Amino acid sequence: MKRLVILGGGYGGMKIVHQLLTSGFPHDVEIILVDRNPYHSLKTEFYAIAAGTTADKDVRIEFPHHEQIRYVFGEVTTIDTENQLVKMGDEPDVSYDYLVIGLGCEDNYHGIEGAEAYTESVQTIAKARKAGSAIGNLDAHSKVTIVGAGLSGIEVASEVRESRPDLTVRLLDRGSSVLKAFDEKIQRYVEDWFAKNDVEVVHHANVEYVEKGQVCNNGSCFDSDVTIWTAGVKPNHIIEEIPFEKDEQGKIILNEFYQVPSQTNVYVVGDCASSVHSPSAQLAGQQGEKIGDVLTDVLQDTEPDVPSEVKLKGKLGSLGKSDGFGSMFNQPFTGFLPRLAKTGVLWLSKRH
Repeated sequence: MKRLVILGGGYGGMKIVHQLLTSGFPHDVEIILVDRNPYHSLKTEFYAIAAGTTADKDVRIEFPHHEQIRYVFGEVTTIDTENQLVKMGDEPDVSYDYLVIGLGCEDNYHGIEGAEAYTESVQTIAKARKAGSAIGNLDAHSKVTIVGAGLSGIEVASEVRESRPDLTVRLLDRGSSVLKAFDEKIQRYVEDWFAKNDVEVVHHANVEYVEKGQVCNNGSCFDSDVTIWTAGVKPNHIIEEIPFEKDEQGKIILNEFYQVPSQTNVYVVGDCASSVHSPSAQLAGQQGEKIGDVLTDVLQDTEPDVPSEVKLKGKLGSLGKSDGFGSMFNQPFTGFLPRLAKTGVLWLSKRH
């Protein structure tokens, strides 16, 4: 009996499972999916949970049922690649013949004192719930600070503003414009949206340390009743301990089959995998689909074809429930159309 263990039921891990179920895999193969939660959750919507505009039941999807798939729920503590074991703390070890590492990412606090202790996060559904509770319990005229003006920070800030117009919302941006990875037209549109909706954007921010109730930036401190950290991510900390070659971002370097070159029975997907593309749900999903095709052949003792290159279709972001922005077909779009497209993508994810 061959055993395929998939660590993480995120976008990449789920795409692999669905691809194997669609393509078919031998009866002598057992699939074990390991995740901290007994459901798949749509991470792209965690910002809405933090803002209190979406119930977390609306971003949870049941894992598929199949007689050859078994689920183990808990926290992975160590991956012993020499003995091919996944250690689960107090739970029994899980052995594998083939392994997929899709453990995702976690906040990168860049060594800033107090950042981890005194800020909220949207990196897991549990942390997004906690952030949502903190914001929801604020009195009128309280202050919310979002650190980081990338896609996550923009969506959190705009959704909080729409959800709680009685709060003071401040967004700290390290650069000279928000969303530096997007087209200038989109940057200007989002800046204008924040100006019209009374969200203060502080450019050239340099957070020096965070205290309870305060954020200290560029030599001065200001009050913040809730501070949400969206200023960068890094691969899951477990990846640091694995003796595989990594890139400058700490992600595992792979061959053309998404395998670890020194141990080709190990695959990596999503935020833990080295890639020329920025991490995203779309990237993880495409990688997962290609890994699923490779594993379909490998598990049937067939030589796999080299997967085609990843071709991302674009990026979408929301500004509340009725406005948004995006880059599709290399063209910038703003307004209701990209917001509607994002809603459609979410609907398709739930339906699938």
